[in-house]
Amino acid sequence: MAKTRINCPNCRQPAVAEIDQLLDVGQDPSIKQRFLSGAINVMTCQTCGYQGMVATPVVYHDPSKELLLTFFPPELGLSVNEQERTIGPMITKATSNLPQEKRKAYLLRPQTMLTIQGMIERILEADGITKEMIHAQQQRMNLLQRLMNSPDEKIDEIAKTDDAQFDRDFYNLLNRLIETSMVSGDQNSARRLSEIQKKLLPITTFGREIQAQSKEVESAIQQLQKIGKDLTREKLLEVVTNAPNDTQLSVMVSMARQGMDYSFFQLLSEKIDQAKEDTEKSRLVELRGKLLEMTRMIDQQIESNMQRARTLLNTLLQASNVKEATIQNLPAVDDYFIQIYNEAKQLASKNADLDRIARLKQIEEVLEQASAPPPELNLVEELLDAPDEASMKKLIEAHKAEITPEFMEMLTSLLSHTQSSGDVELNTRMHLLYGLALEVSMRANI
Repeated sequence: MAKTRINCPNCRQPAVAEIDQLLDVGQDPSIKQRFLSGAINVMTCQTCGYQGMVATPVVYHDPSKELLLTFFPPELGLSVNEQERTIGPMITKATSNLPQEKRKAYLLRPQTMLTIQGMIERILEADGITKEMIHAQQQRMNLLQRLMNSPDEKIDEIAKTDDAQFDRDFYNLLNRLIETSMVSGDQNSARRLSEIQKKLLPITTFGREIQAQSKEVESAIQQLQKIGKDLTREKLLEVVTNAPNDTQLSVMVSMARQGMDYSFFQLLSEKIDQAKEDTEKSRLVELRGKLLEMTRMIDQQIESNMQRARTLLNTLLQASNVKEATIQNLPAVDDYFIQIYNEAKQLASKNADLDRIARLKQIEEVLEQASAPPPELNLVEELLDAPDEASMKKLIEAHKAEITPEFMEMLTSLLSHTQSSGDVELNTRMHLLYGLALEVSMRANI
């Protein structure tokens, strides 16, 4: 992003905003989600507090979907020729970012979007998300807004009248919003949304199903935890054959997949052969079929994740700039990637492949840097170690240059996590730290 000086549309005072006009998903996969969530080209005026999207030309490019979209804000009042002169170089840059074999005909026919919302809908449509789905999501958001603004007694009435709307998608949305509010430090919204969720679960049809399923999952976990380290194939077989329903069975399979190997199924087959009653034999045969299907699906998902990780690693190793490519793909790095990376590192070392070792080392350096705690966190730890309030205040004054907006944002996020941790002492010290740091931050702004 480029920092650009603009005038605030509300108070007309100069303000600095980070502007990104070329949104190239092929170069930065994370930019798609940031754009869809409204986190691109947003300015905050330090004078009047106005926050909103900056009116700026945008080119969106996703080579994997063969999607090239352009948007030019009509309020800028430029002619078609002037618009083309502005957007043309961005399209040229997007094209030059691609290898020759991937420069296809769609690059010659960019689609003009009349609004940012229209651009968002076109991107979602390419992902298989229709306007009907977007409308349904908007209805869920409207319903949630009604609940947020309603007293508790009114929630009962809404739940009874609109029971069918409180489905899986609604509760998934509610969970995501609670998580987002907690991460962003919006404690009031997180608390209110959690209260609404707690209120709705026992009074909506799907909510009661969630509660019942949660109890089944908890019961299955407890069954395995009782055995603990003494879990053998024989004990696992006993627990599995006594599972009261498919929900508990699927939880047990997901938690104990490694124990369900050839020997385990051999034991199950022997149990089937030894069954004296036909009904018991049929039940065990049906159980074996379910277990085979469940383990197959888990193995299939694991293999799919491993293959995706292999593809990502190969892409990074073949990149002209390995470090830059790794930075751009950090959101895709997970446990599967780390496993594939470690295997590749061992193989390269065994084969004395110096070039591959050097490239793998560049990836490792980026991953280590990304996983290292930020310097702000080190300062938080130092401040929390202060023996008393006076010492903490003295330390904050000594580090007042480091009490930046970024530091306060991270502190707010940490505070929301400690509040839900149940650690009273840590929570108390975090509140003290936050109050002292906020005082220094406000003085700096003044």
